[in-house]
Amino acid sequence: MRGRDVRPATARQAATRLEREAVIIRQWARRYSARVLGRAGREVVYDYDDVATIEGCIWRGDPAPRPAKRVTSFARSSALPRDGSLV
Repeated sequence: MRGRDVRPATARQAATRLEREAVIIRQWARRYSARVLGRAGREVVYDYDDVATIEGCIWRGDPAPRPAKRVTSFARSSALPRDGSLV
């Protein structure tokens, strides 16, 4: 993944930033194969940019791209702040 920093986030953290429920983030992550970075205790840690891309596609009414295609389209499809902070 050269060229971009990976921003880890649990479903709860991503939900807070995206103003969604954590259960929705977990469902989307499973349904659309969001990139899993590991675990923090009992929580799964996702690549936040991947989850944000999925959310953006759903919000716009576009089909969510396959995982390999999302890796190349993060910057174009996510209109979220790029401050790097985890909520």
